[in-house]
Amino acid sequence: EDVKPFTPEKTKEIVMSLQQPAVFCNMVGNWPALHWNVKYLSAVLEGRTIQFRLGLKTMDLVPQFETSCSYVEATLEEFLAWSCGQPSCLSGPFSCYDYSKYWAYADYKYIARIFEDKPELFQDVRWSDFGFPGRSGKESTLWIGSEGANTPCHLDSYGCNLVLQVQGRKRWHLFPPGDTSFLYPTRIPYEESSIFSKVNIANPDLKRFPEFRNSTAHVVTLSPGQVLLVPRHWWHYVESIDPVTVSINSWIELDADHEARVEEAITRMLVCAIKSAENPSDGDLWLNPTEVEATSHEINLQYLNKAVSAYLKCQETSVSGQACSSSTGAKQRTNASCKRKRREVGCEPESCTLVTQECDFPTPKAEELQTIPFGPHLIQVLPQSHKTSVVGAVAVESDGGDLLHENEGEHFGKLQCKRKRLLMSNDCETAADQMDSDGSPCTSQTALSTNDLLDCLVNPRVISLVAQLLLERMRV
Repeated sequence: EDVKPFTPEKTKEIVMSLQQPAVFCNMVGNWPALHWNVKYLSAVLEGRTIQFRLGLKTMDLVPQFETSCSYVEATLEEFLAWSCGQPSCLSGPFSCYDYSKYWAYADYKYIARIFEDKPELFQDVRWSDFGFPGRSGKESTLWIGSEGANTPCHLDSYGCNLVLQVQGRKRWHLFPPGDTSFLYPTRIPYEESSIFSKVNIANPDLKRFPEFRNSTAHVVTLSPGQVLLVPRHWWHYVESIDPVTVSINSWIELDADHEARVEEAITRMLVCAIKSAENPSDGDLWLNPTEVEATSHEINLQYLNKAVSAYLKCQETSVSGQACSSSTGAKQRTNASCKRKRREVGCEPESCTLVTQECDFPTPKAEELQTIPFGPHLIQVLPQSHKTSVVGAVAVESDGGDLLHENEGEHFGKLQCKRKRLLMSNDCETAADQMDSDGSPCTSQTALSTNDLLDCLVNPRVISLVAQLLLERMRV
């Protein structure tokens, strides 16, 4: 049972070189984490509450950003009862939310925090099998959702991503980095390390975003026991398609993260400066709930300088043929866990170390990629057909068998498309005010907003150029 199809060394080589999404099968059969279903986790947490994000199952042309969701504190036992439609939910934290209309998502929960009093559980997650010794649940994140739970399409600025499916199935819609312009990137709502798409992938507004037709979706249904590799800067929209889902992921540090941190520091400085200067009464919820507050210009400048210094230090050691140094491997992995919700884990921008893991990973050559051992244990996530405007899906069967093409005439999962938009308060469901299709308060059709300016000013292509110019200035 413990025999893996790939050695840790070979698996790491695949993870660090493969530039397209793929699914690992038969790699985690002996991981205790495979038993982490919601019922088990509920018993482990012993009545402890966690925060759930609630969204509507009906959707408009506008992505359902986290700024327009409701939030409740509940136990996993209460969540499980609600997702099963038990009468006890009539008086609990989910009492305002009809299961037929809403989904719930406990997302981005750092295992190191929620199980801080049970550190022995960290060893249930064994990323050492993927070539990362010492990496466990302590450097991982837990996701628990009901049917329909999702996060708007986005790309992660840092690292690549390994995702283990534990309970239920999730459908992943992935787009290559080259499709960025077709996905209309935005930094509103703002959070460090996530670039959102203005397109609702599940119900695209092709009149407003016509270039989305040129995008190429790679769609896969991830089943329990499978591990998905999401390469660097691949866009993804993920939805739960079973009544209850549990996933565990870990972001793997990359050499390119050094430059990405410079770009993120520039973006933070510009967004915070411009949005903070706006009239706060305009009702624009521009800061994502994962960001506690808009940091000051002084703190943002310190963060930028630390990012530039770390990048230059890495370049110097790379030239001399040495790997970038950091005090310990544990500190490297802790920095990876600062990827999102930096303040939630007590890692302030001014104090967070900006050195990641090794910075001497070579760029794979074409002939090396041809040696990737695709087969029953490593399955490519292939692009879907361009013949339909509605995204179909390619499913990986749970036994790691052949890829099956799902009905290309269906929308994502069981999410139904409607032209009605409801936002939610922190109490119960309420009707939204009239909104523009980008989710901002209505303005004149001809008037440019601050967000319009920011979409251009902090566009990834622009920020990349600014970062290069800034680094050239520092080298001089």
